[in-house]
Amino acid sequence: MISPVETLTVLPTVDSTNNYAMEQIRAGLAREGNAYFALEQTAGKGQRGKAWHTEPGANIILSLVLEPHWLQVSRQFYLSAAIALGCYDFFRALAGDEPRLKWPNDIYWRDRKAGGILIENLLAGDSWQFAVAGIGININQTLFPETAANPVSLRQITGREWPVMELVKELCRCLQHRCGQLEQTKDFPADYNRVLYKRGEMVRLKKETRVFDALVKGVTADGELVVEAGTEEKFGFGEVQWVF
Repeated sequence: MISPVETLTVLPTVDSTNNYAMEQIRAGLAREGNAYFALEQTAGKGQRGKAWHTEPGANIILSLVLEPHWLQVSRQFYLSAAIALGCYDFFRALAGDEPRLKWPNDIYWRDRKAGGILIENLLAGDSWQFAVAGIGININQTLFPETAANPVSLRQITGREWPVMELVKELCRCLQHRCGQLEQTKDFPADYNRVLYKRGEMVRLKKETRVFDALVKGVTADGELVVEAGTEEKFGFGEVQWVF
């Protein structure tokens, strides 16, 4: 069973909270339940090698150490979905009913990105040693780089400034609740699909040089995106990109 968040370390500045957490793991200084929050991140990482830019002190930049030894590596999506749903629960409680989870694990409000998740794993053969869940959520930032794709913050949605450290603690509670369900439930794909961005709607996707319109049907228990584009097709992480 995944342990609750036991310690929260606040870092004034770091290149990447995921990098820092991995360094602590390799040095034997981290265990499950350790969380690392940074006021400033100078080289944040997103999905597929993208950078994650954030204004110092304005947002949540958090990495959580997990040891999911009991979970089969083939069921990685269950862990990913639990983390994503914890972030969704947290954001929905503050921003209202409109947040959704954009496959594979971005937090969207309407058609704008409020947060993202990057999970990095340390494996030994077919066994899980550690997972580091890196989470970035826009809280009080109102100005973003021109290179940022359709960003939005909680402050822009609600019109008020928020106490970031208090929200970090609340996010940890939401993550603890969802991760604590991992051994007790088989409904994570169903929960994830209920709040899936653009489910039942037409979207434009790109795979290599092919750009096509497709109906979003859902996500499988293996984490594949299921769409209807003349025929039913399934795509794994990184195989297709959303076109906006």
